[in-house]
Amino acid sequence: MLKLHLYYSIAIFLVLQLLALSPMIAIASDADPEQDFCVADLASTTVVNGLVCKSPAAVTANDFVFHGLATPGNIKNAAGSAVTPAFAAQFPGLNTLGISMARLDFAHGGLVPPHTHPRATEILFVVKGSLLVGFVSTNNQLFAATVNAGDVFVFPRGLLHFELNVGKTRATAIAALNSQNPGVQAQAAALFGSGISDLVLEKAFGLNEKEVKHIKKKFGD
Repeated sequence: MLKLHLYYSIAIFLVLQLLALSPMIAIASDADPEQDFCVADLASTTVVNGLVCKSPAAVTANDFVFHGLATPGNIKNAAGSAVTPAFAAQFPGLNTLGISMARLDFAHGGLVPPHTHPRATEILFVVKGSLLVGFVSTNNQLFAATVNAGDVFVFPRGLLHFELNVGKTRATAIAALNSQNPGVQAQAAALFGSGISDLVLEKAFGLNEKEVKHIKKKFGD
């Protein structure tokens, strides 16, 4: 009986410890850097969870400068939008620092289709124009607003979100994200351009076989 009581006590102690640690376990973010910087070596073929650092002796001030956001993206496409990323793959100086940026350009009526960033929260600053922006929570509640030049909107980590130009002119926005590689998954392309079975899509969306095949053609399946 004493031994059984001891086992119960140990079990309760372990459960309490797990509950105490659970907030830390639940937090997902880029790992903290363990050195001043780790400029990505984009020429390396070594595969790691992130990008390999190049030798500190080869690092220069130019590794911490990125000019790519100065030029508008090409918005002559079906969506009427362009996203120019400044992630670690484009801006090696960001590697391991847990931040990145992107420039968003919109034609009149242009749309950045619904998508997610599985590894980052995004904060959007409108530079020019008016955008209808929004995200959908995990209980399928929509939070949407029209934001204008000078306004800021935040999209929580991993949630489905979008940006649509509802103004009368072209629009521009700058996004900041708390990951050097936030990841991007466009929902329509993921569903209809990845090779998922037609039957799965028919049942999931209440579509018939012809409708599914028609939509898949748009995504090159």
